[in-house]
Amino acid sequence: MLRPPTNMAAFGAAHRLLGHILKNENAACLAKHRWSSSAAAASVPKSNEPNLHVQPDKRKPKTGILMLNMGGPETVDDVHDFLLRLFLDKDLMTLPAQSKLAPFIAKRRTPKIQKQYSKIGGGSPIRKWTEQQGDGMVKLLDELSPATAPHKYYVGFRYVNPLTEAAIEEMERDGVERAIAFTQYPQYSCSTTGSSLNAIYRYYNTKGAQPKMKWSVIDRWPTHPLLIQVVNRGDPYPQEVGATVQKVMERLGYSNPYRLVWQSKVGPMPWLGPHTDESIKGLCQRGKKNILLVPIAFTSDHIETLYELDIEYAQVLANECGVENIRRSESLNGNPLFSKALADLVLSHMKSNEICSKQLTLRCPMCVNPVCGEAKSFFTKQQQ
Repeated sequence: MLRPPTNMAAFGAAHRLLGHILKNENAACLAKHRWSSSAAAASVPKSNEPNLHVQPDKRKPKTGILMLNMGGPETVDDVHDFLLRLFLDKDLMTLPAQSKLAPFIAKRRTPKIQKQYSKIGGGSPIRKWTEQQGDGMVKLLDELSPATAPHKYYVGFRYVNPLTEAAIEEMERDGVERAIAFTQYPQYSCSTTGSSLNAIYRYYNTKGAQPKMKWSVIDRWPTHPLLIQVVNRGDPYPQEVGATVQKVMERLGYSNPYRLVWQSKVGPMPWLGPHTDESIKGLCQRGKKNILLVPIAFTSDHIETLYELDIEYAQVLANECGVENIRRSESLNGNPLFSKALADLVLSHMKSNEICSKQLTLRCPMCVNPVCGEAKSFFTKQQQ
């Protein structure tokens, strides 16, 4: 065990899975050592897998909470389909001849990404943690809000099973009366939360049917007390990450110096900075040999924390730079306090009678994706 740092530079980064895979990543994190469309489903094997989480209350659920996230491959065999759906998602990125280029990139990247997953146990644990968080959340909600009970959580991933569309189908079959789309990204971005909300809209638009249940959205929660292309179009992600960092450090009494940093990038496109790897090197050169990394935008462990931070930065880069003591704060994962925070967020949302935040109703000033506007309209009309 490393001794607790005595001269600690804390800094952070919130990042997107895309950049890790491409090595072209926008990422943000508060600074421990081991350190985130139209997904042409016709081109990817569709999920017929039932949602396997077991919940104790067998009564018809009155309130369904759809926990939205990108997801991660549970086994190395899932990696290719995960990458293919990801690269086909035009909400996440736009590529020339995307329907042809995406399969090529996915096939080329699969062996490398499979090796990375093999080094963290053979797959992503994000589904396990999401289900554990959801289970704790709904148990608390049943106690706190009997009028809206029974509550049932559903997992809706964008790129792996259980897919968002399959989760919606399950909710409809269960006869859910009130549906809450609950993003698991505290800070809103069009390419993460926005992509998941667009998927819900597309599900109904493709079917040409109205929802059987009333939808509302928890689309961001960057400062909850319990807890550059797109950016140039007006994406609020950097500001909301900064707000989270500010609240965390305020709660800690600004006990250590800190910096907000972003995942390093490779390639010609502009990305947010300063970059994490360069910041680690710079701090080390300036005599800061004890560093704490806090992945402020992640609620569960996955490839970015377990491989990128824990191995690439904490082991490889730290050895190269001569960092004496570098650690990563633990992810929230199955922490009971975090389940309480999730329940508190949902309870406050239900009491507010709001369909979504006022921020969600405003499109990014330079938005070029028409589906975003259609999806926002879909959710705001749920109040009518």
